Amino acid sequence: MGRNVAQKLIGDHLVSGEMTRGREIALSIDQTLTQDATGTMVMLELEAMGLDRVRTETSVQYVDHNLLQTDEKNAEDHAFLQSAAQRYGIWFSRAGNGVSHPVHQGHFGRPGLTMVGADSHTCAAGALGMLAVGVGGLEVAMAMAGEPLYISMPEIWGVELTGELPPWVSAKDVILELLRRHGVSGGSGRIIEYYGDGLVGLTAMDRHVIANMGAELGATTSVFPADDAVRTYLAERDRAEDFTELLADEDAAYDVHEHIELSQLEPLIAAPSSPGNVRPVREAAGEEVFQVVVGSSANPGLRDFAVVAEAVAGRRVHERVSLDVNPTSREMYADLAREGWLFDMIAAGARVHQSGCLGCIGMGQAPAVGRNSLRTMPRNFPGRSGTDEDAVWLCSPETAAAAALTGEITDPRDLEMAHPEVQMPGTFTISPDLLTPPLPAEEARRVELVKGSNIRSLPTFDPIPDEMDLPILLKVGDDVSTDEIMPAGSRVLPYRSNIPAISEFVFVQVDDTYSSRAVETDGGHAVVGGTNYGQGSSREHAVVAPRYLGLRVVVAKSIARIHWQNLANFGVLALEFDDEADYDALTQDDVLSLRGLHESLRASDEVSAQIGDREVQLRHRLSERQVEMVLAGGRIAQYAQSTAAAG
Repeated sequence: MGRNVAQKLIGDHLVSGEMTRGREIALSIDQTLTQDATGTMVMLELEAMGLDRVRTETSVQYVDHNLLQTDEKNAEDHAFLQSAAQRYGIWFSRAGNGVSHPVHQGHFGRPGLTMVGADSHTCAAGALGMLAVGVGGLEVAMAMAGEPLYISMPEIWGVELTGELPPWVSAKDVILELLRRHGVSGGSGRIIEYYGDGLVGLTAMDRHVIANMGAELGATTSVFPADDAVRTYLAERDRAEDFTELLADEDAAYDVHEHIELSQLEPLIAAPSSPGNVRPVREAAGEEVFQVVVGSSANPGLRDFAVVAEAVAGRRVHERVSLDVNPTSREMYADLAREGWLFDMIAAGARVHQSGCLGCIGMGQAPAVGRNSLRTMPRNFPGRSGTDEDAVWLCSPETAAAAALTGEITDPRDLEMAHPEVQMPGTFTISPDLLTPPLPAEEARRVELVKGSNIRSLPTFDPIPDEMDLPILLKVGDDVSTDEIMPAGSRVLPYRSNIPAISEFVFVQVDDTYSSRAVETDGGHAVVGGTNYGQGSSREHAVVAPRYLGLRVVVAKSIARIHWQNLANFGVLALEFDDEADYDALTQDDVLSLRGLHESLRASDEVSAQIGDREVQLRHRLSERQVEMVLAGGRIAQYAQSTAAAG
C-alpha cells in the first residue's frame, strides 16, 4: 500500500520507534522557530543546558508578540534575544519585521522538512508540505541541541476537499467548518492531511490559513502536499530551487476520512468565547459590532488584506467601528502601499498598526467590555484579547469587511457589491536583509548574553517524591486553556523572563487567590481539571510558573497534547481519571495521597490514589523514557545527568 504525505514525512525523519498509532516515535528535526513570548525561556534553557551552538539546519528567533514598549521590560527582552541569537547561532528577526509563521514560510519554509516551534501555530508551515509541530519551549531547546522530537504516532485524518469556494467564502471558512463539525478537541491525537481536486483553487497562503487553525482542533499538525501551488509560491519569492514535489501515492490510505465540498460552504463565524462555537454568519447577523481587527498568523496573506481594502475602497467605515489593520510583515506593508490598498483602507477610516501579533495575544487593541469585536485571528478564549469580559468573534476577512462597513455582523453575500476579484501583483517585496544571519562560530562564542534586571535564570526543580499528600488547591471545568492558566496580554507577558514575578498571575482569571494560597501551602499541591485541560497556546509558563508555586500533580479527564508534554518536561505528573465519575466526587481542598509512586509509574500505566477513605484509579500516558524524566524532576535535570555521565 502507498504512503500519504504525513507518512512520508515521518518515515523520512524516523530515528526510532514504529509508525504504529499510539506508539512513541522519535523524529529528527531540521528547523526550529521561536518567538519572543516563549523564546526567552528557550534561550534560558539553552543557557541552563550549557549548549555551545545549535545543531539544527536552521533556527530562527522572531520578535512579533511583545511589541508594546511601555517600560523597559520588553525592550530588554528584545536585546536579550538578539544577544542569545548571536551567541547560539540563530537567525534573528527584529521587532516589526512581521509575524513569525508567514515570515518563516516565506523565507525558510521548504517541502519535505521537519520543524518544531515554541508556538502552537507552528503547524501553519504544513501549507508547504512540511511536518511542523507546535511544542513547548523545552522541546525546541532539545531540538536545537540535536535531540529528536518524541511524540506518540498520530492517526492520519484525511480530509478530501472537492469543488471550488463560492464568492464571499474563503479559506478561513474551510477550517471554521471543521471546527463547526468537530469542536476544539476533534483533532486530538491526529495529523490532518488535506487532499482532493479542491486543492487546485487554494494558494499556499490559503493553505496556511487552514493549517494554522488546525491547532484549534487540537491536532498534532496539518499537512498539505507540495504541488504546483507550492512551486508557484516559492518561485514568486525567488526560491524556486527550494521546491521539491511531495505528493501522496495514488493508493495511499488514511486512518480517518472526511469530505468537504467547497462549493457548499457559506460564511461562518466563531462566537465568544471558543473557536469551536461556530455558526453561519447569517444566524448571528444583526449583532452590533464596535471593533474589527484584520491580521495575525491566521489570515496573513496579501489577498486577505487586499480583499478588505477593495471592499471598503471609496466607502467609509461605520461610525461605531474601529477597523484595525495589522499588516503581516514589513514586506507586506510595502506591497499594500505600492498597490494602493493601504491608501484605500486609510481613506475609509482604518487604523493601521505595526506588523506583529498585537491584539491576537492581547498586546494592545483590547476591546471595550462586552462590546463585540470581530477578528480574523485564530483564538477567542476568555480574556485573551486583554479585556476580561470580552466578546471576540472569529471570522474571515470578507465577513470582517462587511461588519466594518455596516456596523453589525453581516453576511458578506448581502452587501450591495460584487465580490472583489483581487489581482495579485506580478512581483512581491522580498527583503532578506531584514533577517540577521547567525554569526560564525568563533565570533559567536565571544558574545555575552545581555540580561536586563527583569531577566532571571530558570529555576531548578527537585525530583518527584515517592510519597506525597497533596491538597487539591483548585478544581476547574472543561476546556480550560493555557490563557486561563497563565494569561497573556500587556500586563502579564512582560514578566515572561521572570518566573517568580509571572507566577503571581497564575490562574488569576479563574481564581485570583490561587497564587497566594499556593505560596502558603507546604509540600506541594495538586490541580484537578475536566476534559481538554490546557488547550491552546504552547506557552510553558503555564507549567513552569505553577511548578514554581509547588504544583506537583495535575489530574484531569483529559489533557491537551502540548500542555501534557510541558507538564512532563518540568517534572509535573499528569494523570487522567480511569473513571470520569471520580471527577464529580472530588472537591477543592480534598487531599490526594500517593504512595509507592515510583514503582507504580515504572510498573504500569495505572496509579492508585487515596482521597480520604476512597481509592481512586488514575492512569498516565508516559513512556518509559518520560517516566524517568518526570521522576528526575524534568527534562533539563535528566539532560544534565546524562551529559555529566557522558563527560
